[in-house]
Order: sequence, then structure tokens, then C-alpha cells
Amino acid sequence: MDTNRIIRPAQLAEIPLILQMSDYSRGVMRANGNNVQWPVGYPSCESFRQDIESGCGYMIDELGSPIAYFALVRGEEPTYHVIYDGQWMDDTTPYATIHRLCSLPGYHGVGRTCFEWCKTQAASLRSDTHEVNLIMRHIISSQGFTHCGTIIISDGTPRLAFQLLTYPMVDPSLKEYIESRILPQYTHFDTAHQLPHVQTVMAQSMSLCSHYPQMDKNMVYAIAAYHDLGLSEGRDTHHLVSGRIVRQDDNLTKWFSSEQIETMAQAVEDHRASAQCAPRSLYGAIVAEADRDIQPITILRRTIQYGLAHYPELDKEGHWKRTLQHLDEKYAPGGYLKLLIPESRNKKQLELLWGLIEDKAKLREHFDTIFEQELNQ
Repeated sequence: MDTNRIIRPAQLAEIPLILQMSDYSRGVMRANGNNVQWPVGYPSCESFRQDIESGCGYMIDELGSPIAYFALVRGEEPTYHVIYDGQWMDDTTPYATIHRLCSLPGYHGVGRTCFEWCKTQAASLRSDTHEVNLIMRHIISSQGFTHCGTIIISDGTPRLAFQLLTYPMVDPSLKEYIESRILPQYTHFDTAHQLPHVQTVMAQSMSLCSHYPQMDKNMVYAIAAYHDLGLSEGRDTHHLVSGRIVRQDDNLTKWFSSEQIETMAQAVEDHRASAQCAPRSLYGAIVAEADRDIQPITILRRTIQYGLAHYPELDKEGHWKRTLQHLDEKYAPGGYLKLLIPESRNKKQLELLWGLIEDKAKLREHFDTIFEQELNQ
């Protein structure tokens, strides 16, 4: 964070200045094509008052002068209880939500200042914004947040929903190495295995790990981060290649013993859902379960994406038949996917997927919609 800037609690006497900030930020939205978010009168004087009186309103000062305002609201956000077209990366860790970011004109990087400070305040952060708010979407994405789905706010309109896990229990130097050297490699993989996927696997691995106090959290974190790196050499043996990458990464010796690295490599090798044998350790079971990340529409979309990428010769009906075959072989009752951790959220989600697989008319309706969306991207 800029050393010339500090973040402090906002004061009630500053509400007139905060209203000036919100007016200016509304104007920036309008100038950039966002004509729907923050209608005149919102955020209101009362909303800022409630922020400040509840202790969640903050001011950014630069060289002693206030330049921007935001709210960091800790606790449950009612509009986040239901999420559509996806699911939260982690729905068990207590979270804080960033709201009402606004500033005075002439100051740059206030979004970065706000978000970087918020990362130090909570293990889980959430935020939402309108689809057309390209400025805020850029800030959120640049800060490492993952798009999780869509929520409906109190006025009945949709917002894109995002989440970031900060993992305060992980060694900071390991975290920095993973974020700067390992995760960027996922940007080169197919759509279904890019950053959102690995970040969700990491989040679910750490959530499952919390049920087992004996587990080394640094190991769990790293295993999840490395689990799909082998896709760089193709899908068929990617789990084995990922294990080799773990064994050959000498940087890992800064944090782990040779025995721990071997356990991590084996866990990575064991994560694949189609594996014939059970994982050799609880570490392998955790990453394998987290990798399931069962969400019916997401699974259907990934199946279609994979088919379009790897079977371009198929027509639409060919992709439909391939989708049915894949869902039946992997996810239907009797399929090869097996749940490994009883505390996983996947059990309920798998039952929902069974219902969708059984209802062929509804499944075809979703297939048609997603197929056309993917073709038109």
C-alpha cells in the first residue's frame, strides 16, 4: 500500500465529504457507460451513517487529507445467501464484504489501496458489482478475486459476485511463491482448468483441512496449487506429470522436508477422479474431494467446453451424445466419481446433479443454452 496513505475509521462529521465522493464516483460510472448502478440518492446519507456508527466505514487519507471512502462489513450479507450460476469458493469461513468504494477526483489507485488493506483484515473477502461496471470489475479481478456466480441485491437486480481467500494460516513466503510463480501457469490451460478452478480447489482443500487439525496446512495449500500443473503436457497423464513437477521443484525445499514433498507428490498423483485406487493419504483424499467441486451447471458447462476444444469435428448432436455419455460414466449413480470426505459439500450437490441427469428435458434445455453461449464467445 502507498506509504503516503493510511486507512482509519470515518467520522460522522465527514458524511458531507463522503457524499461528494459518491457523487463524483457516480459521475465516473456514467462517463464509462454504467448508467444503472448507484442511482441518484444511493448510497444515501443514512447508509453512510449506519456504516460509521456500526464501525465498518473507513476513510483513506493521503498525506493527512481524506481522499476516498469504503465500507468493510463483517458478517453475513443477506443477499449472498443464494448464488446463481455458480457457488462460493468457500461458504464456511467467516467473511467480510467490501461496499460503497468512492473517492474525490484526481487520485489514482484508491481501489488497490482499499483492497490490499482489506486483505489484511479477513480470511475471506467478498464483493459484488454490476456487469457493466468495468472499472470495478478490473479492480476486483486484478486483486485476485474469483468470479463465483450471480447474486440478487435488495432491489431485485443481479450483480456479479466475487470471493478471495487470504489464507492467514499459510506461511507468507510460500503463499507469495505460489501466487507469483505457480498460479499464473494456469492461465495457459483450457477454460475448465484455469485460475478459477485451481483457486476453488485451494479454497475447498483448506476448508476440508479444517476438520483435521493434524494436517499440515502449508502442505494442503501447496498440493492444491500444484494439482493440475501437469496439464502442460496433456490431460491423459496430467496427474502423474503434476507429481513429477512437485518432486522436481527445488524451491519447495525452503518449506518442506523430502518426506513431505514425496507425500505431496503422491497426493497430487492421487487426485484424479478416475483413479482406480483410493488416495494413499488423507492429503490425497482432501485434494481429490476438493477437485470434484460439484456444481451441476458448472459441470455441464465444463463438459461442453472440453468437447468443443477437443472434438471440433462433432456437430451439436454429437456433442449432446458425448455430454450424456460423460455425465453418465462419471457422475450418475454408479459412475466412477466417488466422494472421499464426509464433511464435503459435494454430497448435496451430487444429488442435485443426479436429478438433472435424470431429467433429460431440463438437461437438454441447459445444454442448448450453454452450447450456444460457448459457440458465440
